Amino acid sequence: MSVPVFPRFLSTFLAIALSVASAVGVNSADLETIARRGKLIVGVKNNLPPLGFTDASGNLQGFEIDIAKRLAGDILGSVEAIDLRPLTNRERLQAVIEDRVDLTIARVTITPARSRIVDFSPFYYLDSTGFVVLDPGIQGIEALKTARIAVLEGSSTIAVIRSELPGARMVGVKSYQEGFDLLEKGEIDAFSADNSVLSGWTREHPRYRQLPVELQLTALGVVMPRGLQYQDLRERVNREIERLRSSGWLEERAIYWGLKVDR
Repeated sequence: MSVPVFPRFLSTFLAIALSVASAVGVNSADLETIARRGKLIVGVKNNLPPLGFTDASGNLQGFEIDIAKRLAGDILGSVEAIDLRPLTNRERLQAVIEDRVDLTIARVTITPARSRIVDFSPFYYLDSTGFVVLDPGIQGIEALKTARIAVLEGSSTIAVIRSELPGARMVGVKSYQEGFDLLEKGEIDAFSADNSVLSGWTREHPRYRQLPVELQLTALGVVMPRGLQYQDLRERVNREIERLRSSGWLEERAIYWGLKVDR
């Protein structure tokens, strides 16, 4: 007697569905899976000193790298139980959503729009918009009212400069390096970007001077996946970030990496 087509199809469909569900369970970033794997997979930056960068020996270093390792130490008992994966800016949220990483710590600002698609830890650092100059005559923001200021194309810095310095002439650049090159050539008076990034540049290039200006504070947080299955992971990360802040560890590491903390 022949087997009815529908039951056979249904049986095959259920088998495929169970196989897919099993694969998703293996790859998902819930706390139990991370413990079984023995590694915390964290998306980071590898070209953004002092937050996350590759040093001369090829090792990832920086303030955010330190945070990632401390989270691995809390969750898995060893700061070495970590798999750091460099991400581009466009990948920072998507990598978490697609379960390619467990967490992202890559200079992601906490915003209402982003909070609708991922979860965030309490902030681990307050960043802001600032300026780097070469001209010793420029001492503060008053001297930039009609200045030529380079900004990254498409960045949130554009709106800040328009609001704070409406008379300034903005010059769009595609990269930090292009902005600093224009400053070197004298084609602009200042380069505006995130103070955390500018501090890394001036640390490596002492001829440049970072102005004591902080516009529009922005909170940086650990990106975490949404969903009930990740609740234990989120609670663990949130608790550790709060502990690192209250103990003074975050402030100490920020100072070590040359970041401003006296706000």
